[in-house]
Amino acid sequence: MYKIIASDLDETLLDSQKHASKQDIETINNLTDTYFVCATGRGFDSTQEVLKEIGQYNKPNTYLISFNGGVITENKDNKILYSKLMPFEDALELFNIGLKYDICIHVYTLDCCYAYRIFENESNILTTGKFHFQTFDTPDISFLKDKQIAKLLFCKEDMNYLRQIKKEMNLDDKYSISFSSNRYLELNPKGIDKGIGLSKLCEILNVDIKDTIGVGDNINDLELIQTAGLGIGVKNSLDEIKPYCDVILDSTNNESPITEIVNKLIK
Repeated sequence: MYKIIASDLDETLLDSQKHASKQDIETINNLTDTYFVCATGRGFDSTQEVLKEIGQYNKPNTYLISFNGGVITENKDNKILYSKLMPFEDALELFNIGLKYDICIHVYTLDCCYAYRIFENESNILTTGKFHFQTFDTPDISFLKDKQIAKLLFCKEDMNYLRQIKKEMNLDDKYSISFSSNRYLELNPKGIDKGIGLSKLCEILNVDIKDTIGVGDNINDLELIQTAGLGIGVKNSLDEIKPYCDVILDSTNNESPITEIVNKLIK
């Protein structure tokens, strides 16, 4: 019996309009002996509208893996159960590297996304996705020195450009680096990923990892898919992660994928 379904949000649970389907919402709310857990690169503060939509907002005994596994919270009062954050010196190093490139840079604190050199389409995406964000125009993050920083993100609508940045940085031994949403280069503290987040949540809830399902679509979901007892990709998953999935759904993120999982594997 699967005890946890851990699902990515964007391009997995959420459709192209950034909403969960009515069918998936009903399915999630009808689960009795299985936790449904959102596992996202977003900060927990930027998932609150999603949690409201699926009936988990401020609800006890429901949980969230955020910042790509950097923080685990119980949704009731956003109680932090586990966190591994980024020292300011590391954030500054990455920010200064980002300044060399033609990109938008996101710096995520626990309660806000600070976006430097944001462009119009990215602003629209953050707004539509209900992100809490502020923009700034001065190439300096000293104003965040006393903040708790979770991760940085480089944004460009050109994945080849982002892949080249990753290659030139050559920092895989110092940071956990991945890609998401076909526009982001994700930069987390070393040893942080969604698979680690799922493992930590299993420890907290005393659940065997073999009794978990991990669902995703993109590179930053790979460790989640590989760590879970059963790794699942939605139909719209990137081709490069599909070989690592135990199951590829018939459903895309626009076709109630969680309902397909529950109907086939839980019921």
